Amino acid sequence: MNGESDDPIMLSALQHWSYCPRQCALIHLEQAFDQNVHTMRGNAVHEHVDDPGFETFEGVRSERSLPVWSDRLGLIGKCDVVEFYPDGQIHPVEYKHGKKRAKLHDDLQLAAQAICLEEMTGKPVTHGSIYHHSSRRRREVIITSALRAQVEETVAAIRALLATDTLPPPANDARCRECSLKDICQPEVLAQKSNYRTAQATLFTVND
Repeated sequence: MNGESDDPIMLSALQHWSYCPRQCALIHLEQAFDQNVHTMRGNAVHEHVDDPGFETFEGVRSERSLPVWSDRLGLIGKCDVVEFYPDGQIHPVEYKHGKKRAKLHDDLQLAAQAICLEEMTGKPVTHGSIYHHSSRRRREVIITSALRAQVEETVAAIRALLATDTLPPPANDARCRECSLKDICQPEVLAQKSNYRTAQATLFTVND
């Protein structure tokens, strides 16, 4: 790990940070979590892959719920499925209940899994897949150098967040509608308070 005193960061934190830094802090700093329809659908999709085990089909060994880690980056977590091919190819597969997102939240988590697998096996992991349960289709993801760099930048940002022990401000935008932590986060209330303080500061400045 980068520092002996650093606690490992969960792989899921990268997806949470990419979606919303405040969501990441609430889950991984304050240990807050709640359920909504999206998280329940996600849990249903993961029922099978969360059961550790393996199966082999046409020479491809598929490991479910495989623990992975990176000492270099200080990452730890599990891959939903990792496929090991006869030619030595290693292919992680991440299961998601919804459709492809506009941003690369899921791709970032998959790339982090690939980096962990490379460190553990000493073999290159150049591709992975996101299985979208709603469409029953797999979307292949190329683990590019840009995506790898984004993983390292995100890990550094999360580690800095955890070290400051401070919650980032709420996004208070379209992301909040689907967030299971909306009631805990209270983005509208905090935004109103922030706007009120800004208005008061402006008024006092004008009066001065």
